Amino acid sequence: MSDIKFGTDGWRGRIAEDYTFDNVRRCAQGFATYLGEEGFEGARVVVGYDRRFASEDFAAVAAEVLAGNGFHVLLTQGATPTPVISYSAVANKAAGAVNITASHNPPSDNGFKVRDIHGGAVDPMGLKRIEAAIPDTMEGVRNVPLEKALKEGSIEYLDPVPVYVEHLKDLVDMEKIKEAGLKIVHDPMWGNGIGWFDQITLKGGTNHFVAIHNVRNPIFPGMKRPEPIPPNIDEAMEKVKEVGADIGIVNDGDADRIGFIDEHGRFVDQLRSYALLTYYMLEVRGERGPIVKTISTTSMLNKLGEIYGVPVYETGVGFKYVAPKMVEVDAMIGGEESGGYAFRRNVPERDGILAGLYMLDFMLSTGKTPSQLIEQLFELVGPHYYNRIDVRFPNEKRPETKARMDAARPDKIAGLKVVGINTLDGYKFGMEDGGWLLVRFSGTEPIIRVYTETTREDLVQTILEEGLRIAGLKES
Repeated sequence: MSDIKFGTDGWRGRIAEDYTFDNVRRCAQGFATYLGEEGFEGARVVVGYDRRFASEDFAAVAAEVLAGNGFHVLLTQGATPTPVISYSAVANKAAGAVNITASHNPPSDNGFKVRDIHGGAVDPMGLKRIEAAIPDTMEGVRNVPLEKALKEGSIEYLDPVPVYVEHLKDLVDMEKIKEAGLKIVHDPMWGNGIGWFDQITLKGGTNHFVAIHNVRNPIFPGMKRPEPIPPNIDEAMEKVKEVGADIGIVNDGDADRIGFIDEHGRFVDQLRSYALLTYYMLEVRGERGPIVKTISTTSMLNKLGEIYGVPVYETGVGFKYVAPKMVEVDAMIGGEESGGYAFRRNVPERDGILAGLYMLDFMLSTGKTPSQLIEQLFELVGPHYYNRIDVRFPNEKRPETKARMDAARPDKIAGLKVVGINTLDGYKFGMEDGGWLLVRFSGTEPIIRVYTETTREDLVQTILEEGLRIAGLKES
């Protein structure tokens, strides 16, 4: 039995090493106990999964345990995008959901995500309670075999597609997008986004789709991991240039995150994407309301907040912080640096399908290409440049590095005066140009991340290297 710890977004582990059927059963028992303590005995719970190795089998054993604890389980009929699973929890008035996915982790991993009654991430205190409720041995696990539960009706199969697609039609003008005549490259990264843009949400229109990596392959060939950033999207970027596409849309392995490629085949980084989607909500849709952002994402949102007179709330990294804050303040939009964005009138959950539709609508509503939209954004808030470095980092070195970062008080970084330090989640150094450097430990992998956003394009790499030196990961 593994010592299971819930990180930024649930539990993830290496398949067959610690991510085993019995450990998934233990997780499901912990979630069932938590739901019972919350007063949801006998309630519905949605269970879904991605296209990773054996995900459907791991989902089945999770469903068996929930059924064994008296819950009515709605088990998706096939691999289902994370945002669809989250919306299904709300649409079916469920107490929450279990999602078997490791999102954008390497192919060796799988995961166990939990969602609450709002379809959003469970807050940090709730995650601790679920973790504490996980039994140490299998003796504390109650389950009903799948076939028996199906016969008795405690588990039933759910087709989540129709309700979610109808929901999308309430949020965005699907017919306008269908008849736009756009040429779109879509890369679902061998994962749950397969078929969604070209076959389900936009079928029958005048758009021309070119899809790559659109069959199940749990080793994710051609990419380090199904995360929609370079170099994982290099093939998609080349395809956009090859076919002369208007835009490239890339979803991660479970389709809750998204990456965009402009008409020239250039990556639109996650911070620009978040600022663009926020600008779209404010300017095109006329929305008003709070913006929720993690500490690791763009300061362009703060500038947009000032211009449009809306508040901006900053949280720690992960939707376990973003989702509860969105619910608390009725946020217009919420998001994070890893390419996950959530929207009001949807669930407080990253939705890489809806985000893609909104970007298409932004282009059509303004008659502008992605690169022209970035230019328009920069005319309003000024140019901003971003990059990130991930370094594999053994956990045993964490105390030493943490002590080093606790003591770090640089006066200048890359020649720019440091004007403040924020330790909400990691170590964020604000600089005089309005940019920042952030050093933080990943909550899902043995990685230390160094990020920067600056108004000085020529200083991006220098700032990142100084961040590595401050953390002791590079010699001075």
